[in-house]
Amino acid sequence: MRIVLLGVPGSGKGTQAKMMAEKYRVPQISTGDILRAAVADKTEIGKKVAAVMAAGELVSDDIVIDAVTDRLRAAESRRGFVLDGFPRSIPQAQELDTRLGWLGRPVQLVLHFAVDNDAVVKRVSGRLTCGKCGAIFNKFFSPPAKKGVCDQCGSKKLEHREDDNAKTVRARLASYERDTSPLISYYRAQHKLRTIPGSGEVAAIFGSICEVVDTEIRPLDKKVVVMQESKTQMRPPAERAEASQDPESKSGKAATKKATGTSDKKKKKVEKKPAAKKAAKKVTKIASKKAAKKVTAKKKVSKKVAKKAAKKVTKKTAKKTTKKAASKKTVSKKKVVKKVQKKAAKKTAKKGRVRR
Repeated sequence: MRIVLLGVPGSGKGTQAKMMAEKYRVPQISTGDILRAAVADKTEIGKKVAAVMAAGELVSDDIVIDAVTDRLRAAESRRGFVLDGFPRSIPQAQELDTRLGWLGRPVQLVLHFAVDNDAVVKRVSGRLTCGKCGAIFNKFFSPPAKKGVCDQCGSKKLEHREDDNAKTVRARLASYERDTSPLISYYRAQHKLRTIPGSGEVAAIFGSICEVVDTEIRPLDKKVVVMQESKTQMRPPAERAEASQDPESKSGKAATKKATGTSDKKKKKVEKKPAAKKAAKKVTKIASKKAAKKVTAKKKVSKKVAKKAAKKVTKKTAKKTTKKAASKKTVSKKKVVKKVQKKAAKKTAKKGRVRR
C-alpha cells in the first residue's frame, strides 16, 4: 500500500500515520522527521533547513525530494509506505510521480484531513512529543495521564517544539494555502483523493481511515487470505487439527495424557469429513455414474452395429450359396442333356447302318 497524507500542520497526520504504520506494517515516512534529524546532526543541509523552518517557510524541493526518494528505495519500503507531509507542492508531486513511476510503484491513495484553522492553532501550540518513543500528546485535547510523563514508555522527556507556537502556525497555514492546497485538485483529477474529517476523537478518525483503506486497497489481501483458508480446508483432517492447535493446548493435552496414563489409540475421535471432501465425493459419484451410462450406451450401440453387420454377412453368404447351388444344378442338367443327346445320336447312327 502506497498512501499520501494531506492536511494543514496540526491536522493529525503524524498521529494517524503512526497508527497506520503499526496496523498495516509499513514505514511512516515523514519529511519533518527527516529534516529535523538533519538539523540535529548539524549537517550543511540541516543548517539551511533550520533557518527555513524557523521562518515557517517551505524547504527547497531538491533537498526534500532527494531525502524522500532515499527512504522509498530502502528495503523497509518494499511492502509500501505512508508519506506524511510530502509532497507539499505541485512540482514535488509531479517529481514524486515520475520517480515512483521509474520504480513501478505509483501512489495508490491520497487522504486529505479536513480541519478548521482555529482548531489547528490550538492543536499545534499545545502539542507535546515524547523524546524517547515519539508519542504525541496535547495540552488541550489529549494530555498525558500524569503531567510530564509519557503514557506509553514512562519517559519524562515530553518536549514542546520551538516552532510550535501560534505565530509560526499562522505562517505555516498561509504557506499551506498558497503552495499545498492545490494538491487537492491535483490528486482529485487522478481519482485518488479521499477526504477524512480531521476533527473528533483519534480512534474515530482512525476508524474512518481504516474503512477507506480496506475498501480501496485491501480487498486483494482479503482474497488472498480466503484462498489460503480454502487450501487449509483441503488438507487431511489430522493435519488441519495439528495446524489449528495452539502450543498451549498441545502442552495441556500432553500433561493430561501423562496424568491419566491413557493412550492415544483409545481416545481417537471420529473426525467429521469437511464439506469440501463431501462435495468432491458427490462430484466423483455423479461423474462415475455419467461415465458408466456412457459406457453402457456405447456397448448397446456397438451390439446393435454388430448384429446389423452379422445379418448383412449372413444374407450375402446365403445369396452366394444359392447362386452356387443354382449354377451346379444348371451344369448337371446340361451334362444329362448332353448324354441323352449323345445316346440318341448313337441309336440313329446304328439304325441307319442296319437299313443299308
